[in-house]
Amino acid sequence: MTPNFTSVKNILSEKAIEVSAPCRVDSGGTWDIKAMSLPFENIEPVTLNIALTLRTRVLLSPYRDGHIKISSQGFKYIGEYSIRKGLPFDKPFGLFLAAVCYFGFHGLEVKIMSDSPVKSALGGSSTALVALITALSLLRSNIEGDRLSRRQILHLGYILEDGINGGNCGIQDQAAAVYGGVNLWTWRYSHGNWPFFREDLIEGKDLKEMSRCIVVAFSGKGHVAARMNRAWIGDFLSGRTRSGWLKANEIVKDLAGAIKEKDWHSAAVLLKEEMKIRRRITPDALIPVTSGLIKQAEKIGCGARFTGAGGGGSLWAIGEPDRVRDVEEAWKGMLSTVRGACVLRCDIDPAGVR
Repeated sequence: MTPNFTSVKNILSEKAIEVSAPCRVDSGGTWDIKAMSLPFENIEPVTLNIALTLRTRVLLSPYRDGHIKISSQGFKYIGEYSIRKGLPFDKPFGLFLAAVCYFGFHGLEVKIMSDSPVKSALGGSSTALVALITALSLLRSNIEGDRLSRRQILHLGYILEDGINGGNCGIQDQAAAVYGGVNLWTWRYSHGNWPFFREDLIEGKDLKEMSRCIVVAFSGKGHVAARMNRAWIGDFLSGRTRSGWLKANEIVKDLAGAIKEKDWHSAAVLLKEEMKIRRRITPDALIPVTSGLIKQAEKIGCGARFTGAGGGGSLWAIGEPDRVRDVEEAWKGMLSTVRGACVLRCDIDPAGVR
């Protein structure tokens, strides 16, 4: 058997391990990619995100020694890999195999299950990675007694995903999954010890109030973030869209302030302003369905925006509670004829990975 790997079959036979982490919606996304934020740390680049009760769960159970099996809800492909033959990090589930390889385990099955639709632009793959790393850390604690802290889970999740994907990955998805809640993240990659500052915007019972002020929907079409992000970063680095990005960054800071003050009308206006800029600098983030839904939300008096890199996936709206209810009903009607599309039932999740 490969000397750097340890069988965990017997440990998991005694008790399987299950961990879950929340997905997110966001504003100011892409600024968490260091190619954009690092040169502009003087203007304090930020991303605002909101963790949702749409959680992704990872279950570790026993499997044949010398092998690792991985499956994910919504994907037909099921991977079974022999550690003797080598683990392919460039194939489906390669990122998750890399995480298992880091911990050096075999004799286990990884099952990934999510409350959110496949390729919904809610940070699902990064959320699954955070849950998997946490589960593997718990498993290791049964052998060595130590486990990773939240900060260590976030650091490992980010550098692992960034490395396996060849760079230009952000960290906001993993951050929301680890910490939960409603946060404004200020990116400062030049600080070697810690690449961000986190400001918790809403706490306690106020989270329930804010949950009534947002609505989330899935467009029915999956997205591919990597292609979108590469194009946006290229346009930013060339200078073609940079002024728009800088203006959007200031708007997101003001949006965070409005949320902190629970000024939902101002929050709606500010998200609408960010979306106006996004239509110009990232037009490919919108498809006919999401464009129509956002325009309808704005007509009702809310702000709305695509999540993640857009191009399908999901979108969310914010505003005063009665207007959000009107948006929800309007979206339900508009999506009723779109295959796979729906308004997603969720609240704000105060807890991160657990």
